[in-house]
Amino acid sequence: MKEENIPNPNLIFPIKNLDSITYAKPSVKNPNIIVGDFTYFADKDFEKHVTHHYDFIGDKLIIGKFCQIAAGIEFIMNGANHQMNAVSTYPFYIFGTWEQSPPDKKDLPLKGDTIIGNDVWIGQNVTILPGVHIGDGVIIGANSVVGNNVEPYSIIAGNPAKEIRKRFDPELIEIMEKIKWWDKSIEEINSLIPILTCSDLNKVREELKKII
Repeated sequence: MKEENIPNPNLIFPIKNLDSITYAKPSVKNPNIIVGDFTYFADKDFEKHVTHHYDFIGDKLIIGKFCQIAAGIEFIMNGANHQMNAVSTYPFYIFGTWEQSPPDKKDLPLKGDTIIGNDVWIGQNVTILPGVHIGDGVIIGANSVVGNNVEPYSIIAGNPAKEIRKRFDPELIEIMEKIKWWDKSIEEINSLIPILTCSDLNKVREELKKII
């Protein structure tokens, strides 16, 4: 393979003469946003789609490899949550002029890190709420609001997002979870592309069984 034809995950604009598709990893500067190789999104500034993300909370957004993220995505982080175990939810402390010390973290409804698996397709204008864990191979329909964890290889949609169905039967899902194609070398992935893009799932199953 010629060097100029080797996929490069460190390019911000991976498609020549097109600046509306961007690899997220090389464009991210925030150390609390971790994105895997070859994950792309339909915009130029990924970090502006990660909202309420404050250093003093310390939560992370972790996204796997080869995810496909459409325009209008919003990852809402834990800084959006207000104290709910008092009679007022107003965050006086953030303005610096009111006599309130920051609440203890145990008094805030913090949900932990937001984690997106590998090869996840996120449709247009999706909102993902704090602390959600989304498994590998998930498809999320446009305009969905995701507030709960999602099992691998599910198709979900709606507000709130609910599972429509699994993409594959349990055996093929188990095979896909074992093979973890996104962790293989570029050469190996290239050799697997005819299988990964084949619509004959029975053929795919049999071919992948030879590998695992």
